[in-house]
Amino acid sequence: MDILARIVGMVIHRPYVFIFFAIYLVTAVTRLGWRRSACFTGIAYAVALAAELSSTRNGFPFGLYHYIDVTRDRELWIGNVPFWDSFSFTFLCYLGWRLGVLLYAPLVIAPRVFQVAETRAVATSWRVAVSGALLMTWLDVVIDPLTVLGDRWFLGKIYYYPRGGLYFGVPLSNFAGWFLVGLTTIRLYQAVEVRARGRLDSAGVRRLPLGGLLEPLLYLGILLFNLVLTFTIGEPLLGTIGILLYVPIVVLVLSHPLNPRRRATADDLTTHARDYPRSKVPSGIGGVRAPMAPIGGDAVARPFSS
Repeated sequence: MDILARIVGMVIHRPYVFIFFAIYLVTAVTRLGWRRSACFTGIAYAVALAAELSSTRNGFPFGLYHYIDVTRDRELWIGNVPFWDSFSFTFLCYLGWRLGVLLYAPLVIAPRVFQVAETRAVATSWRVAVSGALLMTWLDVVIDPLTVLGDRWFLGKIYYYPRGGLYFGVPLSNFAGWFLVGLTTIRLYQAVEVRARGRLDSAGVRRLPLGGLLEPLLYLGILLFNLVLTFTIGEPLLGTIGILLYVPIVVLVLSHPLNPRRRATADDLTTHARDYPRSKVPSGIGGVRAPMAPIGGDAVARPFSS
């Protein structure tokens, strides 16, 4: 009963974390299915928790910091780390990875349709992993200086860096640590994808007409949430720098769908169907015919079904 009360208290005290986490789960399951989503979540949480337990003891990889355990009797903790805190790494890692996929994968774009026709080779590549880790870290450049000031908004004062930090009280080692955690998480999950070769159950996958926008919109929502809070607590310089830091990211992400050479071809759709057979890709979009979907070794012309 005590554990249950602490779990409830954790959700009540940090509702925004669990709202973002719930949206992430729906988005991830729609994209990956239940088992692959659970796999990614487990890897991300384990890596993040290990990094936090290490950093709060010896300073690696985020730099030395300490949690203030004033809520230990109201929330669930693992050692000296709040249980809920590592949840944020799960959806931030996922969003970084999926935006990395978006930057390199062909797209299916038409009126009321925006879908990512990635292949397993793209989704499990080093360039996607590095790009995803960078995009995750870029978001933390906005998030962490705000959370350090948690006593000025509803987060509360939950941790501190005993030696402070160069960037609005945050040490630069923190961002290096985020990149390392993001890269490690994404590469570990990519290794699972490569070894499984499509054998993971994809139950829960739904290819929505505008499904390719789910991850970018969630990423944008988290960014805006933190920027609005930054200005609300009276930190215009920090908020302005955050906006300016995202100008090149916005240009980069928008340039991909606006580039006609990034549109999916029939060969791209064929490869996508081979790697992710449960995905629905509408036929005849943008002049691209739906490829032949293999059934029992024979090719039958039909749209992909989930």
